[in-house]
Amino acid sequence: MIEIGYSPIFRKDSKRLSKKYRSLPEDLAQLVAKLRDNPYLGTDLGDNVRKIRLGIASKGKGKRGGARVLTDTEAVVSIEEGHITLLTLYDKSERETLTDAEIKELLRLSRYYK
Repeated sequence: MIEIGYSPIFRKDSKRLSKKYRSLPEDLAQLVAKLRDNPYLGTDLGDNVRKIRLGIASKGKGKRGGARVLTDTEAVVSIEEGHITLLTLYDKSERETLTDAEIKELLRLSRYYK
């Protein structure tokens, strides 16, 4: 079974954005269910990091203008077994992308908290 973990940064980001977008908790729950079925969702960014486009229903812009979730799939053994860490969540209207240095720092911090 695929287990899902949340980095402290992801928790902080999701709490902040949940106040802005009321449907976000349900949108994230649907994403977690999809990740359990397919841990390799999204675009591979290297270093076992994947970027997933997430539509926010209350924003009304679909995946393209929604949010982005970065995941760490380092501990995924197979499509049916492993651990995924949700690293961060950001609104695409607030931030276009993350730099390689920012992604490496997120990985370092998330692996420190494991």
